[in-house]
Amino acid sequence: MIRLLAVTLAAILAWQTPAIAQSDGEGAAVTEMTMGPEDAEVTLIEYASFTCPHCATFHEDQFKKIKADYIDTDKIRFIYRDVFFDRIGLWASLLARCEESRFFGVTGLLYERQDEWLSSNDPAQVAGNLRRIGKVAGLDEDRIEACLSDSDKATALVSWFEENREADDIDSTPSLVINGTKYSNMAYSEIKEILDEELGEE
Repeated sequence: MIRLLAVTLAAILAWQTPAIAQSDGEGAAVTEMTMGPEDAEVTLIEYASFTCPHCATFHEDQFKKIKADYIDTDKIRFIYRDVFFDRIGLWASLLARCEESRFFGVTGLLYERQDEWLSSNDPAQVAGNLRRIGKVAGLDEDRIEACLSDSDKATALVSWFEENREADDIDSTPSLVINGTKYSNMAYSEIKEILDEELGEE
């Protein structure tokens, strides 16, 4: 579990490399990334960062089981929300959201290959690694560049993150919010117990 330090919108956006252009646009809307039926009795929100190793482990283990047992069976609604520790996590989010229909597929690649694309301390190298991830995911090169240089979307994402963090009192990743109650990272057996109780399947 990684503790979330106070990070301001200005601080994250100030760390942009020349790859992210400046813009005077009106801003961009942020789409809630979800799986499962809107009218499900139980909603599980995951707060995670693409640069958090514990989040990568969660997606490899707990999330796969949650998806198989509860999301794919339409028992719960799942919502993924970004947490930003740094500019690199923001870049990864811009890439993942490049084509919203591919979001969960790109997310899976980012977590699966986290050690590879985060292997360098050079931001330019990391940006190049992210571009390669985008190509593996089937994104067009011009589209990748447009997404990574969308400062309106970057600003909107960080503002959205700050609002969500405050609303749900998020101070670490991964964090789960199940029907309004916040939980820290936990084993799948514990998550299952909570979900089953919420679903009345004890």
